[in-house]
Amino acid sequence: MVFSGVSGPSVSPSIQWSPEPTVLIGVAALGTLYALAWRRARADGAPHAPGLGRAALFAGGLITVLVALVSPIDALGDDLLLMHMLQHILLLDIAPILLILGLNKVLLRPVSRRLHAIERSAGPLAHPAFAVLLYAGFMWGWHIPALYDAALHNTGVHAFEHLCFGFAGSLYWWHVLSPIRSRRRLRGLGPIAYMVATKLLVGVLGIVLAFAPASFYPFYEHHPHYWGLTPSEDQSMAGLLMALEQSIVMGIALVWLFVRMLNESEREAARAERYEVA
Repeated sequence: MVFSGVSGPSVSPSIQWSPEPTVLIGVAALGTLYALAWRRARADGAPHAPGLGRAALFAGGLITVLVALVSPIDALGDDLLLMHMLQHILLLDIAPILLILGLNKVLLRPVSRRLHAIERSAGPLAHPAFAVLLYAGFMWGWHIPALYDAALHNTGVHAFEHLCFGFAGSLYWWHVLSPIRSRRRLRGLGPIAYMVATKLLVGVLGIVLAFAPASFYPFYEHHPHYWGLTPSEDQSMAGLLMALEQSIVMGIALVWLFVRMLNESEREAARAERYEVA
C-alpha cells in the first residue's frame, strides 16, 4: 500500500442527500409488498409464520439500499473511491443478505412454484457456479478504469452498475440463504467451497487496489481531496475496505453455514431414528 508523503489540504465534504424518485418508489413498493405478504402469513395462523425479527431484517435491507443510494454516501462516491466502494459493498452484500434473511417458506409459499419454474427454465444460469462468476465478474469488470470512469461520468451507466451489483449480490446470496429447497441447493461442504472461492476472487481485487503503486482512476485527480486524502491513498483505503469486508462477511457466513450443517445433520439423524423405531 502506497501513501505519498504529500496530501492536499484537509477539506471536509458537505452533507448532500440524493432523493432519487425511482429509488424511493422502488423501495416503497418493495416494502409494501413485503408488509402485505407478512400480514397475510400472520393472519393465516400457519406454523412458522414470520415474526417481527424477519420483518426487522427485511426493513434493515431496505434501509441499507436507501443508505447506499440516497444518503450522502451516494454524493461522496463521486469524489472518493472509498465511499464508492462502500456503496458497492452495501448493494452487493449487506442489502441482499438482510432482504433474503427477512424471508421464510411461509412468506414465499404463494410464489414457490413460480420460483421453481424460473429455476428450471434458467438452466445453467441457475447453477451456483454462474452466481460465483457473475458476482466476481461484475466486481472486477466494473473496476476496470474505463468502465469505472464511464459510470462516474454518465448517470445512466452508473444506475446500470448499481443494478448489476444488486442483481449479482441477490443471486449469489440466494444460493446460500434461500429458505426454499431446490434441486440446485448447495449441500455438505458445497456452501463452504462456494463462499471461499468467491471471497478469495474478490479479495484479490481489494489487495490489488490497496497495494497498487499509483491510482488507477484519473477521474479523482481533479476532485476535492476530502480529509486530505490523495487519490492514491483514497484507492488504498478503498481496497483495504473491500478486502476486510470480504474477509469479515466470509467468516460470519462460514460460521453460520457450519452451524446450519450441524443442525441439519442432527435433524436427519433424529428423523432416521424415528423411522427405525416405527
